[in-house]
Amino acid sequence: MSAPRSEQQQSTISRRLDRNIEALLKRREQEAGQSSRQERAADAITRFAGSMMFVYLHLLVVTLWIVVNTGLLPLIPAFDPSFVILAMVASVEAIFISTFVLISQNRMAEADDKRADLNLQICLLAEHEATEVLTLVSAIAEKLGVEIETREELEELKEQVTPEEVLDEIEEKMRRRETNTPLA
Repeated sequence: MSAPRSEQQQSTISRRLDRNIEALLKRREQEAGQSSRQERAADAITRFAGSMMFVYLHLLVVTLWIVVNTGLLPLIPAFDPSFVILAMVASVEAIFISTFVLISQNRMAEADDKRADLNLQICLLAEHEATEVLTLVSAIAEKLGVEIETREELEELKEQVTPEEVLDEIEEKMRRRETNTPLA
């Protein structure tokens, strides 16, 4: 179990956390403000189409349609006794709703790509910083004459790794797996 944090530590973390949250919310607001009227409309339609209100509305309309067109409600004459119009309306609606959903998914995928790029950049920066710290600590240990048992592993960890090398290695291993070539 970790020791309880002091109020000063919690305050520093809280300020840092608050700043990060505010930065993220501000960025989302900026991106939302930059979206076109068409994109906002597509998002609104998608949100409504994915709501229970949409389900209830359709349940009501379809039920009334069926009740009227089967003659159960004699006050209104049947206008679609074979339900062909209902089927056509439902088909056209499905086409439009699926299109709006795809538009919204494309926008979400773009946002996910941006977040993935940001995450990759942060990870690469952290890896670079960790390598530099490891190199510095290793040099300090050497200067102080501290014996390191895992010298070979430490030297390997101190090597800089570029994203291109990692991507190339991943692609090579995937290619070998696909062709069933033994891995080196």
